[in-house]
Amino acid sequence: MIRVTVWNENRHEKKNPRVAEIYPDGIHGAIASVFAGQEFMVQIATLDEPEHGLTEAVLETTDVLFWWGHLAHGDVSDTIVERVKARVLAGMGLVVLHSGHFSKIFKVLMGTTCDLKWREANDRERIWTVAPGHPIAEGIPENILLEAEEMYGEHFDIPAPEELVFVSWFSGGEVFRSGCTYRRGAGNIFYFRPGHETYPTYHHQDIRQVLLNAARWAANINPITTPVYGNAKPLEPLPS
Repeated sequence: MIRVTVWNENRHEKKNPRVAEIYPDGIHGAIASVFAGQEFMVQIATLDEPEHGLTEAVLETTDVLFWWGHLAHGDVSDTIVERVKARVLAGMGLVVLHSGHFSKIFKVLMGTTCDLKWREANDRERIWTVAPGHPIAEGIPENILLEAEEMYGEHFDIPAPEELVFVSWFSGGEVFRSGCTYRRGAGNIFYFRPGHETYPTYHHQDIRQVLLNAARWAANINPITTPVYGNAKPLEPLPS
């Protein structure tokens, strides 16, 4: 059983009727529904809950944390960011979605600005699968067509991905590294680009399949051996 926590600001849904119409149960609700009836236990956390819903108890029972944020990156407590970072380094998986590229947690784990070009103009997006053998691409076609999405364009100021799974092309001519994997400490990290709040992207079956695959990939289902640091006694006799 993989334990998934879906975190969302839950601000757009309260302020924008269009978003509330597309996602009546919130963006977090649409993402959480991906895992219904699967081999998952799912819980939801939102920004305005105490400790942003990410208490030590919640994180200790989380194998993979999904993160969607946009309006309120600065409202996320640095204490909670450090708590999440510590859990990732200890082996919790992290899937960062769309504008979560600018979240505190993603930037601190990447060590870069994570900046990019963007445009809201109903661009068509074609997401190309460039690593068809990767577990996150299992069951995904050669490309996914989204008829309307927000454009993200290069240069995307991130470290070179350890694995590049998806690349996007937009009708305005831009391309973007839209599916990137990393490992930080013992934790697996996946960044996935699509998911602007005013488009029904998280209802698209292929996008939902990517999220399902990402949860399976990011989870550390085997026990993690914690390294021992600090002063160490010799394993073999030392010359006197």
